[in-house]
Amino acid sequence: MAKEKRDIEINSRADTLPLMGPDVRPWPVTPPPDPEWVMKNVYAKRKAEEFGQFLEDNLRLDYVFDKPEALQGFKMLGMGLWRMGHKFCTGLLAEQGMEFINIEPPTGDPARQLTPFGREEYMLKDAATGTPCGLDFLHELRNAQSITLNIETAEGREIYKKLAMLVDVIVEEYPPGYMDSLGLGYRHLSKLNPNLVYCWIGQRGQWGPMKDELSKYGQWMLSPFGACANAWVSNTGFPPDQCPRGGKGGDPMRSGVWLDDYVAGEQAAVNILAALYYRDQFGGGGQFIETTAAEALMDILDFDITWYGFNASIKARTGAWDPNLNQYEWNPCKDGYMMIGGQTDRLWYRIGMCIERELPLFGRLIHEDPLLKEMAARNALQALIKTYTVTTKWLRDINRIEAETKLMEYEIAAGPVLYIDEVAEFPHFKYRPWVNTIEDEQYGTVMYSESCGAFQHRSPARVKSLGRPLGHDNGEVYKKYLGYGPMKLRELKAKGVI
Repeated sequence: MAKEKRDIEINSRADTLPLMGPDVRPWPVTPPPDPEWVMKNVYAKRKAEEFGQFLEDNLRLDYVFDKPEALQGFKMLGMGLWRMGHKFCTGLLAEQGMEFINIEPPTGDPARQLTPFGREEYMLKDAATGTPCGLDFLHELRNAQSITLNIETAEGREIYKKLAMLVDVIVEEYPPGYMDSLGLGYRHLSKLNPNLVYCWIGQRGQWGPMKDELSKYGQWMLSPFGACANAWVSNTGFPPDQCPRGGKGGDPMRSGVWLDDYVAGEQAAVNILAALYYRDQFGGGGQFIETTAAEALMDILDFDITWYGFNASIKARTGAWDPNLNQYEWNPCKDGYMMIGGQTDRLWYRIGMCIERELPLFGRLIHEDPLLKEMAARNALQALIKTYTVTTKWLRDINRIEAETKLMEYEIAAGPVLYIDEVAEFPHFKYRPWVNTIEDEQYGTVMYSESCGAFQHRSPARVKSLGRPLGHDNGEVYKKYLGYGPMKLRELKAKGVI
């Protein structure tokens, strides 16, 4: 009874406390090495000073904004609610210099409200209005100009058509047939703009017996279905007899992020670039593109579909173990996990020599089991169990830095499994930098992952801004493209058009 009373008192006090946002951690906590140190301690030791200097002079982000953009001059509209596929696709193209206008309904994209556990204190607030915005939205809607437009009004549809006549690309992620039902699909817009490249992104497609079928307000729930529809989820997870640390084994697992959306967005960007090349180099005109998450993710399913076609084999869940390779897996150690790669005989025996210095059992195991001497045989389950059991026995008493140092002495492919705080402070990522910060007028200092296209030495990609407040660019965009002044915009806003 005393414990129950104490718990009630603690919970009551907690209910009266104000919700406080987490402190923003300064970054970086420790500065990255400077170029002079890297030249002396990295390139010089590898006798690659000249090549290293070429890379430093041409690929450092310090010089990005002095160079031209690969896609400058192209214009693009983006449309969709909730999902990340079109946001990631348009962000990739905008980083390469394509002018990007993101259109939202006047009420905004619901993705703006996505935040862990529904906690508003984990969102950033617009300095001018105090309106909160989720970090996912901010991070993915890169280099976008944000405007509002209600395409369910007649006037809004006419404005959309006018904008569509002036752009090269439209990326759209509404439910199948929705835009077409409004007279705004490719069939209609291509008559106004024959050079238009129109890309729709979805999960299973707009046509066929199992096409996407959900309302425009429920479409976001489709995100996992792309991964479920192509065996990605079914072969991800642990088998029933391999449950790490008491975890639940035998069941499929979905990715912790919306992987299918991001893979679809990447593939859509590639498809758009191919369509633009075809249009401009061969005079083929614009075209319609459909990119689905299920099919894009299926394309990176390793050998699963080919194996099934070969002898009807269905790849079983193997956890993080790889049936092709022995020693190609993370193993627990004293302070986390180490990834070790022994995919060749050379690496395999070097791993053995490294471990048996302190654990002779590993060498004895190889001598006693002839199957472990042969690459194909040692990939069998019983061989994997032996190998990883002994490897973990060696790792359990050393930390990741010690393990990496010892393995690197034998030129073995190995590296620690990093947690996100370690990623943010990893000297290599800070130096290049893969992790970076941007000073945003509305949201202050925001940390983000740098563009993967930034390391092009003549026309690098760049991040100029992250997601903007709803309708932030209405005045500039509508004036530039359609000549609308403040009075016209006030009129449209009063009608609910913008």
